[in-house]
Amino acid sequence: MTENPPDVSLTVFAGVDTHKDTHHAAIIDHLGRGIGDREFPATAAGYRALLAWVRGAGVVARIGVEGTGSYGSALTAVLQEAGIEVVDVDRTDRQSRRFHGKSDSLDAYSAARLAAAGIARTVPKAHDGDVEAIRFLHNARRTAVKSRAEAITALKSAVVNAPEPIREQLRDLSTKALVEACAGLRPGVVEPGALAAAVKTALRSLARRIRMLDHEIAALEADLHPLVDDAAADLIARFGVGYETAAQLLITVGDNPDRISNEAAFASLCGVAPIPASSGKTTRHRLNRGGNRQANRALHIIVLARLKRDPRTRAYRDKRLAQGKSKRDIIRCLKRAVAREMFQLLTQKIRS
Repeated sequence: MTENPPDVSLTVFAGVDTHKDTHHAAIIDHLGRGIGDREFPATAAGYRALLAWVRGAGVVARIGVEGTGSYGSALTAVLQEAGIEVVDVDRTDRQSRRFHGKSDSLDAYSAARLAAAGIARTVPKAHDGDVEAIRFLHNARRTAVKSRAEAITALKSAVVNAPEPIREQLRDLSTKALVEACAGLRPGVVEPGALAAAVKTALRSLARRIRMLDHEIAALEADLHPLVDDAAADLIARFGVGYETAAQLLITVGDNPDRISNEAAFASLCGVAPIPASSGKTTRHRLNRGGNRQANRALHIIVLARLKRDPRTRAYRDKRLAQGKSKRDIIRCLKRAVAREMFQLLTQKIRS
């Protein structure tokens, strides 16, 4: 006896255009014809209503969701828990918007058709493990580091523009000594005609802000480092890999690294896969300016660290320079090799 083949006419695909307060969903049949679209609130009840509405149209084969890592993350989790295949959909490109217009309904239908055609096939990240915890801590630390750098720049600029008696005392100090000196200033009362008091008050405020951010960064690192050690101890042990770069690479692959099929896909995700740029008698590849730029930056930092201190990397650079390769091409090749190495380390738990 043979089973009857499934009736493909009952198969439907859906797409969701996500926003902060509402999600707009659209359904198409197996031939790409629109069935209907509706708007739902971005709440737990709205997610359940969207799921019930889509299932009521037929057998759901796949749902394409825009912004699975931001506005659509909670909806994605609900759909996956219900056993529905979800793919991440990039936003509609400018050319499509120019010819077809832009609306929530059109974007939702576009997401559904991309999911049905298999053009959108990226598996969303899971947001329920230690890597998600690392992502939150890492992002908080990054903003604190950025704020600290801005505060230091503002402090040094204020010293340059301060009255001469104040500038003379502070101009030759190192950054650390400058922060300590300004944090200990006693400006007196700020009142009309008291320029020095106002300047010292501003300098003290900036310096104390820097010290506060130093403590905040240290506290975040104290929580972040044990999580990175547990998730990627072998990664940290590799030359040139620090906690910052290891955390970023973990965030790039997510809590479900099995969603990345192979190391070539990981290289493409990080923007280090070579892109053909040949023409006529010239055969070459160029840098990839796409992909996850933060992951690309992490690989770049690892390569620069190894070029500075790792004998094998330096020998490779010298060999390629002798062959006529440019420094940019050499760095591109090294980043590709490092991506291969990092992918093997990031996925070794799955393979074991």
